Amino acid sequence: MTIPTNIGKTPPNHHSAKSPSQLEAGDRDLPLPIHRFQGGALRSVWRQVPAECPLRLYVNDRELATLIASPHRLDLLIVGFLRLQGFIDRLEEILTLGICRELGVARVRLRGELPARLQPTVTSGCGGGVSFNLTTPVPLPLRRYLAGEVVALMTELDRAAERYADHGGIHSAGLGRNGKLLLAAEDLGRHNAIDRLAGEALLRCLDPAGTMLVTSGRISSEMVIKAARLGVGLIASRTAPTDAAVALCSAVGIVLIGYLRGSRFEVFSHPERLVQRRH
Repeated sequence: MTIPTNIGKTPPNHHSAKSPSQLEAGDRDLPLPIHRFQGGALRSVWRQVPAECPLRLYVNDRELATLIASPHRLDLLIVGFLRLQGFIDRLEEILTLGICRELGVARVRLRGELPARLQPTVTSGCGGGVSFNLTTPVPLPLRRYLAGEVVALMTELDRAAERYADHGGIHSAGLGRNGKLLLAAEDLGRHNAIDRLAGEALLRCLDPAGTMLVTSGRISSEMVIKAARLGVGLIASRTAPTDAAVALCSAVGIVLIGYLRGSRFEVFSHPERLVQRRH
């Protein structure tokens, strides 16, 4: 069955992460029988595990990539992937988009043509991400951010990450302003979660320039490039950045925060742009 998408229409105002009652049948993470060792003995229990969906993406009848992703809202993932890879800038450039879950295939028709030669780059994404246009972004406008708002955003993301709360094993990411979460997404892959944010922002006509990106995953240089393409001015993660990510954030003007746990974090670039209160 092909799933048509409402390209060009604004979806309702909600986070990408939905409660189990809101998910379509094919989106739910399934419980599996396992054995748990507890109290010196094994016993049979049921455990939810993250669902995984390989999706072969065809663009203008060319096989572009196979995305390994969570199965929910694949339209957001595809639109964001195309946007952050530089294949589209506006929603109007997508003529048609169809997804067949049974076959694991998505077909997109773009108004323009793809480059004649594409050189894929295998990235550090979970499962081996793929990028075609990893170019260093231009410097971003310098903005100041409140330290307390960064902490508040990560707290909101924790609340929105329903799949992680259910069973773990999945990444979350969110975009926000002024301590308020605007968009949230979850996926098996760190890169996929950001692609989903980019896709939903485009579908909802939301300008992400100047927003803060909070994420559960490691920050690599490819993640920084994707964030910079959206105009994100601050990236914060629960875990570590790579040295290349630190260097790139320093060069393009992104505040980079790692090890954000509770109200504590470490600043790896542009600490002068993180303030305690607004003047």
